[in-house]
Amino acid sequence: MTLLNVHDYGGDGPQLVLLHGYGRSLTDWDASAAQLTSGHRVLAVDLPGHGRSPGISHWTLPDVVRHIADTLDAHGVPEAVVVGHSLGGMVAVEYARANPERARARAAVNLDGFWWGRDHPGAERVSKGLLASAGTIAPPEYIEEEITTCARFGIPADRAEAAARAAARPLPDGTWQRLPARAEALEIRDELDRLGALGVTTWLEKVDRPLLVVQAGRQLPPAPGMEWFAEFSARLAARVSDELAALSRTRPTISVHRIDATHPMNMEAPEAVAALVAGFVRGLPD
Repeated sequence: MTLLNVHDYGGDGPQLVLLHGYGRSLTDWDASAAQLTSGHRVLAVDLPGHGRSPGISHWTLPDVVRHIADTLDAHGVPEAVVVGHSLGGMVAVEYARANPERARARAAVNLDGFWWGRDHPGAERVSKGLLASAGTIAPPEYIEEEITTCARFGIPADRAEAAARAAARPLPDGTWQRLPARAEALEIRDELDRLGALGVTTWLEKVDRPLLVVQAGRQLPPAPGMEWFAEFSARLAARVSDELAALSRTRPTISVHRIDATHPMNMEAPEAVAALVAGFVRGLPD
């Protein structure tokens, strides 16, 4: 049994479990969690190989779901609404799909957690970028660089610094190891490619739990040399939006929302994210 790193934010009410994105950590949820504890019991989990959680021998979605379930069992969380951002959003969907006797997800929230098939124009280029920094050593200036990057999204420096420190592994010489390690990153990429090849409609086909799907309403500002990524993202967002609109018309258990934020929405607009999640939970059947 592998138990993952958990931060218990406390609170009373319906149980929420928060999952972060690729290369991030549970600290990304600090600001949203502070808004949610007034009406919910809130825990956040570092995914395997991220933050302060141990790595696992095979990073597959069924194994990750099992490790999250074991971890929640150990913390006395019998049932929860699982909320995930990006990679965490995809894990939340898979948690909701899993055997209800094991995973016991009451519902799930997917915040901009989508992938693309390998035939999507530019997909190989993005995948290479995803893997380029996996497990690499960053200089001591890494934290300041992350703060500067986050400022482009309006994320306060203190929030950005805490998140950057939690998402990387500090080394004795003052440098930082980026996470996840390359071997795990390759396995994560393969899992995402498998889901992306299905398309959104087929992927969500057999999820019978209530599901809130949130898309970013604004594109990421283009980084120098990455102007091509804007076109890539726009194509993907349009395709996902079309499929979600069709699904929501025929599947009453699927709710779709667009938020006025870019992809790192739980860091950029934590109050709005918390309000969306709280409203969704209030509307769930008892």
